[in-house]
Amino acid sequence: MGIKLHSSFAVHPGAWLRAEIVERHCLSVTDAAAKLHVTRQAMSNLLGGRAGWSAEMAIRFEKAFGLSADTLMRMQAAHDLAEVRAREAGIEVERVAA
Repeated sequence: MGIKLHSSFAVHPGAWLRAEIVERHCLSVTDAAAKLHVTRQAMSNLLGGRAGWSAEMAIRFEKAFGLSADTLMRMQAAHDLAEVRAREAGIEVERVAA
């Protein structure tokens, strides 16, 4: 059985990146979007936690800031799973016997 982390550890990578990377480099959303060659809207949605990571955006951040795209994708997966786990009681399925 795997280790179960509290859902509070599953931070949306966009919020983390805004605080720990973009703001620490003194970049605005517009500046960050220009550096990564994406639209301001796409960057705003990602950093605001309104959009999830794509593999391409993770690679863009890796190339621009030296972050690991793999780590960013794992952060997104952990966040997504924590959100669904919080409402898993309402997910109905039929168990398939082996």
